[in-house]
Amino acid sequence: MKYPRIQNYFSGKFVDSNRDYLNVSSPVDGSMLSEVPLSNKTDLNQAVDGARKAFPLWSALTLKERSQFFYRYKFILEQNRGNLAQLVHEENGKTVGEANAEIDKAIEVTEFACSLPQMVCGDVLEVSPGVECRIDQEPLGVVASVTPFNFPIMVPHWTIPIALVLGNTFILKPSEKVPLSANRTAELLQEAGLPAGVFQVIHGDRSIVESICDHPQISAIAFVGSTAAARSVYIRATSHLKRALAMGGAKNHLIVLPDAPPEQTAKNITASMAGCAGQRCMAASVMIAVGEVDHIIKRVCEESQKMIPGKNIGPVISEQAKRRIENYITNAEQDNAKVLVDGRQTTVPGFENGHYIGATVIDHVLPEMSIATEEVFGPVLSIIRAESFEAAMAIESSSEYGNSAAIYTRDGGMAKDFTKRAKSGMIGVNIGVPIPREPFGFGGWNNSRFGMGEITGKTSIPFWLQSKKVTTRW
Repeated sequence: MKYPRIQNYFSGKFVDSNRDYLNVSSPVDGSMLSEVPLSNKTDLNQAVDGARKAFPLWSALTLKERSQFFYRYKFILEQNRGNLAQLVHEENGKTVGEANAEIDKAIEVTEFACSLPQMVCGDVLEVSPGVECRIDQEPLGVVASVTPFNFPIMVPHWTIPIALVLGNTFILKPSEKVPLSANRTAELLQEAGLPAGVFQVIHGDRSIVESICDHPQISAIAFVGSTAAARSVYIRATSHLKRALAMGGAKNHLIVLPDAPPEQTAKNITASMAGCAGQRCMAASVMIAVGEVDHIIKRVCEESQKMIPGKNIGPVISEQAKRRIENYITNAEQDNAKVLVDGRQTTVPGFENGHYIGATVIDHVLPEMSIATEEVFGPVLSIIRAESFEAAMAIESSSEYGNSAAIYTRDGGMAKDFTKRAKSGMIGVNIGVPIPREPFGFGGWNNSRFGMGEITGKTSIPFWLQSKKVTTRW
């Protein structure tokens, strides 16, 4: 193994586990990176106990005092950007450039958390002579976050800085496929001076997630993953009367009108589809070609062929994921869709054990095909032909998901109509990955999100707080 066995992180210390272990391998070349423990309820109780003990002193600090730790932490993240990006590359597979962008987003959310003292303040009103009402915002207690493999640094930082600055103590359960980044995060928070017990890391598989949902002393859980898993976590957590916000999968539609600028549109769609090997919930997965746009499709194919596996497109996370994605492509082909650019059977010289798929473009996909309705989570673009803008909107609106949608056009009126009618929570105009920047919140609609609020930005703040109303007469 390149790295020592993974340990849990409880009460400011890395702790060995006597449980079973899973191998952690790099999708880049298949090499063995480490082993991750399959923690159980006893381990979780230890994590919760440490977080509960740390909560009184941590929550007693003022918002400004808590934010000071994250000013230091932001600087430490910036200083460690390079080695964090390399670690993400090793365990997740995305290119170093993509990994650097992920670290930048984590830094941005940390910076947003530093501003919370200027944003979170109570309301006071004299409601009648001598009688005053005041609302104070207080933390919940011990909270948890369960995060996926596709963004080992960024997604945990959607919740860690905000929840902690607001006064909660925190348990992170990262994907067992990418545990190294989580432990490195713990080390850097410790370097920033965060008190022991405020932040904990517990490793494991689905069973420990279920235990987090069930644990009576965990007040809230945030989750990011597939729609099936998000729905399951939301139902289980709320059935135990705890707050839950679960972000699920996506099937993002990009509507291309004939007047769209060909070069800009083709480059942007390809980057959206193939960036991070398509392993992101914001990836372009369905292009709805309205009318005569063959000239743009041709350019998309040309741009896709410039995506070279091992150079500017990384591997998918596992051999199992590679087979699943290739099966989607094969099934679409058998259903008479036309594969214009084929990324199947890709190998990279010197990295033959890596899990690579080239950028793939499939034309004449029908709306009812599985590749058009299910989340593929790979560098695959399905093209559905539509005779009119209304037909394209009907396809977008019929999706069970509602994460993001985009339109490519020079027509401002059509773009405005699209932004009003699209049934998704994040909308792009000539932008294929319309991720809101702080302080605007990240979150989709329908089966892409379960629960109220967003997971970042201003609208995430109420999820981690509870209000206390005080009425006084003197």
